[in-house]
Amino acid sequence: MNIVSYKGQIEVLSGLHIGGGDDTMKIGGIDNSVIKNVNTDEPYIPGSSLKGKMRSLLEWDLKLVGNGDGGPFSSKFLDNILNSDDKEMAKNLLKLFGDPEPESPYGITRISVGDCPLNEKSKVIKYSEAKFENSIDRKKGTAKNPRQTERVPAGVKFDFDIRVKILEEDDEGALLALLERGMQLVEQDYLGGSGSRGYGRIAFVDVQKEA
Repeated sequence: MNIVSYKGQIEVLSGLHIGGGDDTMKIGGIDNSVIKNVNTDEPYIPGSSLKGKMRSLLEWDLKLVGNGDGGPFSSKFLDNILNSDDKEMAKNLLKLFGDPEPESPYGITRISVGDCPLNEKSKVIKYSEAKFENSIDRKKGTAKNPRQTERVPAGVKFDFDIRVKILEEDDEGALLALLERGMQLVEQDYLGGSGSRGYGRIAFVDVQKEA
């Protein structure tokens, strides 16, 4: 078995919000905070958020969403795919991201996406902002339901570390090409919440691949 790693930074290009779940309610405070390291109080990007986003976008890109039941694509839907090349791509997706079926023929999940901590150079700049938002009363033309959403502002960087296990029977080129396509799709779409309002535009920068 070989393990290939991709390391680098995720640069935030527009305000990023990945919710943290507030455990206290402060009068006049932030309504929706970002997830933070409990020890340092610094924001981070959960590996599960990045992995889930890549998988979801790849399932759309490979036209697998219509073959499933709304959940993650699994091997029980493979027979719905008639084109052999498309089926092979679907099998590679299951190898890379995992197959939800308990008796999967594709073995262990190959990818491991680590949590992405704040980059050292970003610790000396502002890494949190409060953005005011509201909705508009269509009849009165006035703002209502004001709220504050915490975001990581543009310019902040996080360190990422993605690793892929390559087993003897795997097509290494196909699995890594799938991962790189997933990263490209996240750059073209968004990460975190409120992407339709322009949040979460990111770029993978200074990417280094190590075998």
